[in-house]
Amino acid sequence: MSAMYKDDQDDWMTVCLKYLLFVFNVLFWVGGAAVMGVGIWTLIDKSDYLSLLASSTFAVSAYILILAGALVMVTGFLGCCAVIREQRSCLSTYFCCLLLIFLIELVAGVLAYVYYQRLSEELKQHLNETMTENYAQPGKEAITLAVDRLQQDFKCCGSNNSFDWLHSVYMTSAVSEGRVVPDSCCKTITTLCGRRDHPSNIYKTEVGGTIGKSSFNSKYVPNGLQQTLSGHNWTFPQ
Repeated sequence: MSAMYKDDQDDWMTVCLKYLLFVFNVLFWVGGAAVMGVGIWTLIDKSDYLSLLASSTFAVSAYILILAGALVMVTGFLGCCAVIREQRSCLSTYFCCLLLIFLIELVAGVLAYVYYQRLSEELKQHLNETMTENYAQPGKEAITLAVDRLQQDFKCCGSNNSFDWLHSVYMTSAVSEGRVVPDSCCKTITTLCGRRDHPSNIYKTEVGGTIGKSSFNSKYVPNGLQQTLSGHNWTFPQ
């Protein structure tokens, strides 16, 4: 009797473990779908910002999210199949995929820690140069639209603050019509509203001061671009 009871108990524990593993893999699959969705959304909705970057970091990051999400979804699917069918080959493939995901995350974490400061300085410098040298210049319409959208979306003005615009090619030319900042810096956009740079009229936020609002972005991306590249914490102080 004791042997039969022990066998029944072992069978019950095995069934519980199978269901637990199945639920885990379903959640794993859903998480992978969410990550891939973020990557696709980033490429589609935030593609305007590509013209503001010195490198392809933005696009590459989005593609990495899509690839990682797809890999996690495949791994979750394999895990569910392995639990249902109890095939040794499926289980082996499943654990290999888990190991691969772990190694990819480890490498990505190390690279992010090593290169984040250099990337931050590169983006900060290039964003400032892009705004001051290319804004509202002939043939630079894409950059102009991207800068205007960036400043309105994130309620900021300039790469570091509104005084960055004092040195821009556009503001020092007659085309600016007396503006001291672009109209996109205004809290309420009207024609020639950029002539008045009072804090009640334009965003005076020093965008660098918003770094640290997001645990991820505070390390990897400077200024107004920090929220764009991470996809988290979309509220900027006014």
